[in-house]
Amino acid sequence: MLVGTSVAGCTADPGESVLEKPTASAEATPSAAEPAGPQPGAPVVLFTDRPRKSGIVAAGGGDSPYNYGPTVVVDRGRHRMWWCSQLGIAAPAGDDLLYAESTGPDGPFAAPSGAAAVPVLSGSVTGFDGEHTCDPSVVKVGTTYYLYYTGAAGEHAHGNAIGVATSNDGLAWSRAANGKPIVSPSYDTIRDNTYGAGQPSVLFLDGWFYLMFTDTSGTAAGWNGAGQFVLRSKSPTFATDVEALGPKGFTTTPDTHGKRERSVVDAFSADWAYIDALDAFVIAHETDDGTTLTFWNRDFTANPFQQTTIPGPWREGPGLVRTPDGHLPISTEDPCGRLPFDVVRATVDGWAGAPTDLSHFGLDVVGAPGCTTTTSAKVLDGFAVPSPENTVDLVVGEQVVRVERRSVTDRLATRILDHRPPIVDRLPVVAHIPAGAKAVSSPSGEVALILDQDKLWLIGAAEVAALNSSPITPVPQETWDAFTKAGDLRR
Repeated sequence: MLVGTSVAGCTADPGESVLEKPTASAEATPSAAEPAGPQPGAPVVLFTDRPRKSGIVAAGGGDSPYNYGPTVVVDRGRHRMWWCSQLGIAAPAGDDLLYAESTGPDGPFAAPSGAAAVPVLSGSVTGFDGEHTCDPSVVKVGTTYYLYYTGAAGEHAHGNAIGVATSNDGLAWSRAANGKPIVSPSYDTIRDNTYGAGQPSVLFLDGWFYLMFTDTSGTAAGWNGAGQFVLRSKSPTFATDVEALGPKGFTTTPDTHGKRERSVVDAFSADWAYIDALDAFVIAHETDDGTTLTFWNRDFTANPFQQTTIPGPWREGPGLVRTPDGHLPISTEDPCGRLPFDVVRATVDGWAGAPTDLSHFGLDVVGAPGCTTTTSAKVLDGFAVPSPENTVDLVVGEQVVRVERRSVTDRLATRILDHRPPIVDRLPVVAHIPAGAKAVSSPSGEVALILDQDKLWLIGAAEVAALNSSPITPVPQETWDAFTKAGDLRR
C-alpha cells in the first residue's frame, strides 16, 4: 500500500502517477508523538551474524507491473507468500492479492500450478473494497487461515479501510464480517495525508488477535500521517472483546473506531512478529539503511533491546518470515540465543514508479538473552539437553521428561543441544524413561510407554520402544482407556 501526502486507492490508476511514500529520513523510532511509557533500564545491545540476501524471489510474472507488501508464512515446510500486485484480470481493474510458494525464502516462488503467481483476492465491485485489495497479512489459527487486507472502493481518498477473509487452504478466500470493514479511519484529526486506515499486520498470542495498522487520521500519527496503532481482540473479526493500546496500556473499547492515542513506531507499511524466546514483540519497518527492527516488551512499557537493521536496498514494506500464528521461527541450532530474522521487500521502482522486485534479506541475532522465564522456555519444547543425572532431559511443554538412553532421545527430540539452558533447572521433572520401561499398544495401533505409577506417554512408533528395550504388550481398548494420559512425546 503506497502512502503519500494525497491518496488514491491501494495504488495508482494505470494512467496516473504513483504516489510516493514519505522518505525514511522522516521516520524515527520510537515516534516523538507516542507516549512510550516507563523505560526500566537501558536496552540490551544485540549482536548479529550470518547476513544474507537473494536476488529477485518473486515478480508476479510479465503482466505484473508492481509487487509489494508481502506477508510470508512458514507452513508445513513451505514458505507461502501473498502480496499486492495487479495482473489485469480482475473486474474492476484494480489491485489484486497474489500468491506463490517456495521451499525457502530465496525462492524462486511460484504458484502450485507452476505459474509465476496466481491471484487469490480481488475487488468486490460493490463493497468498501470494490476496486482494490492490497497489503495482505495472513495468520493461521487452528485449521483456519485469516487474511487481513486493505480495501478501497476507488481512487482519490475514498478512505481506505481494513477487511478480513477466511480460508481452509490459503488459496480460496471468503470475505468475513459480511464483507464490511473491521477497522476504518478514526478521523481523530485532519491531515493532508487522507489515506485512512490500512496496511494491517496480525499475529495471534495467548488467545488474542493482535492487529497493528496505519491510520493517517489518528491523533498520535506523525506530521506526515506515519504511525502504527495496535488493537487486540479474542474475535478474528474484531467484533467483540476489543482492546486498544493507549498511553496506559491496553484498555477496553466498545469497537475499533476509538481514538488512536498511541503509536508504537513512526512508520508506514510495517510488519511484526512475536519472539517467544524473548517474550517480546518485534516490528520491522523501513529506514534509510534497510529494515529496522524495533522491540517492545509484552505490555508495551519498554523497548528491552536496542534496534538492529537488516541492511540493503528497499522501496516499500517488509514482510517478516513468520510461523503460521505470526511468531518468529525458532532456531533449531540454539532456540534461546539465536534469532533468525528474514524479510522479503520490494527493492526497486518499476512501472510508473511503483515498487517491485521482491527480494529476500536477513540476518541472525546471536547471544540473545532468551529463555529467562518459564513462559519463554516454551521454545525449548521438543528439544533435549544434558541432564545432571547422566541422562538426557527432554523438554515437553514447560516440563521435563528424563530419558536414560540417548538413542531414544534422538528419536523423540527435535534436536539434542550440547548445553543446558539455565531455565531448564526451573522446570519440573514429571516422568522418567528407564531402559526396559513397560510399553503397550492400543487396538488402533497407538504405542505408549507406561511410566511412573501407570501414566501413559504416547511415543508413536514401535521403533522407539525397541530402542528402549521395551517389549510391546497389546491391550484391549478398555485397559488403554483406563490409563492416566500423561503426555505426548511424538514428533
